[in-house]
Amino acid sequence: MSQLEYIFTIERNEVLNYKTRLMTLLAPADAPADLIQKTGQFVNLEVEGHFLRRPISVCDWEPGRLTLLYDVVGDGTAIMSEWKPGKKVNVLAPLGNGFNLERSGQRPLLIGGGIGIAPLYWLAKELVKQGKEPVVVLGFNSKEELSWEDEFRNVTPEVYVATAAGDYGVKGFVTDVEAVRNAHEHSYYYACGPMPMLKALGQTIDIPGELSLDERMACGFGVCMCCSLRTKDGAKRICKDGPIFTTEELIWK
Repeated sequence: MSQLEYIFTIERNEVLNYKTRLMTLLAPADAPADLIQKTGQFVNLEVEGHFLRRPISVCDWEPGRLTLLYDVVGDGTAIMSEWKPGKKVNVLAPLGNGFNLERSGQRPLLIGGGIGIAPLYWLAKELVKQGKEPVVVLGFNSKEELSWEDEFRNVTPEVYVATAAGDYGVKGFVTDVEAVRNAHEHSYYYACGPMPMLKALGQTIDIPGELSLDERMACGFGVCMCCSLRTKDGAKRICKDGPIFTTEELIWK
């Protein structure tokens, strides 16, 4: 067993909505308190019957407890949704480069779409610990997909929600929320969500920021070739070099 490989125990595995699940796992006694070192990192879970592990962004880490949000979108995550409390899970951690909190400024924007809200939660908590005042914008297709709003509101008072269906919060996308339209009032932003959302932000926001591209983080090891992308520093792999990239280094064309 390598130094990054640990056997966690499932504490909770619950339904948040029709496609999203919450899972908390308890770390073994030999896992260091700072096992997950940076917000924005991910872990890889071993799923029985599947050669490649499932990469999942860390939603929260407290010494000894790992919190994950995941969508059921395929066979692997469907199997995960059936796991019961008490089950032992092989976990590789920590993986990925993490967000850079030093560039945040006093009132950074945190913009999440769908399951992309997950890695922004611990980020918001850490920014508040540093005395920062993060402004959070969450986007969903409809109220039916809404999750984790209350948790964000327990961290910071400025939380805005947009739904494409218009059945909750602002009607439209995250780019329609006033906080995003007035992004020039902030000095930095962090975002995670579907690639169309990230591209729209790149065309809308003229302040620097960081994007978590875990929508394209397919296998978690960089061997499946789905995570390759062009940057100003040449080709990079989300699974091996990321999943977080600055807006300055990305090539969107």
